[in-house]
Amino acid sequence: MNTVLQVIGISKQFGAVTAASNISLSLGSTEILGIIGANGAGKTTFLNMVTGYLRPDSGIIRYRGSDITSLEPREITNLIPQIFPKLTVFDNVLISIGIAGGITKNRWVPLRSQTSEAAVVGLLERYRISDYRDRQAGLLPQGVRKLLDICMAMVGSPRILLLDEPTSGVSVEEKMVMMDTILEVIRPREVGILFVEHDMEVVEQYANRVVAFSEGEIIADGLPTEVMSDAEVRAMVVGSDLQSNPR
Repeated sequence: MNTVLQVIGISKQFGAVTAASNISLSLGSTEILGIIGANGAGKTTFLNMVTGYLRPDSGIIRYRGSDITSLEPREITNLIPQIFPKLTVFDNVLISIGIAGGITKNRWVPLRSQTSEAAVVGLLERYRISDYRDRQAGLLPQGVRKLLDICMAMVGSPRILLLDEPTSGVSVEEKMVMMDTILEVIRPREVGILFVEHDMEVVEQYANRVVAFSEGEIIADGLPTEVMSDAEVRAMVVGSDLQSNPR
């Protein structure tokens, strides 16, 4: 398994507050890494540094061996399309194919063609959102909207997928179906997944490795069962305001 993301000793201060302190971790090309931690533990700060929205005060971030520490967010995400709330699901995916999918590389070639429309139909079926193809994106149920967002992001064939609380706002009935759909599509591809999640049931079910944050530091890194049973993690994370699914 190749390493797609390598973070070496990154730190971030906001005045007197240390949001991240000497964080080091790596993500494999087919790994599913769950990040847990109480509110204010540094999870979002970490993600924002990886994506370029925050510049670390020190340390190095490498993507597939290349140093991306000083790159802007747009350079890092490679112009991933954003959802247009007033357009239909079908048209949103069609636009994402035009921007990131490479089907219509010539700007003078119409975006809508038999080839591009067939590609959209296939993607909607794969992500199980065909029933919503003519619905405005802004009116979708939260779980379906997140599937659309991930569908559009994956059009550009990224090697890493970063998810910040993917099941937040999604009903209990929807969340497992949504995660099953995402992983069913992504697992056959060589894509590393790093997701921040408060729902311990989701973390235990889907992550094959877990990293626990507390006060800007990593306090545990390993298999889900090992991390979840760690005394410090149970005291600082699982025993806090996060949801837990004791076993």
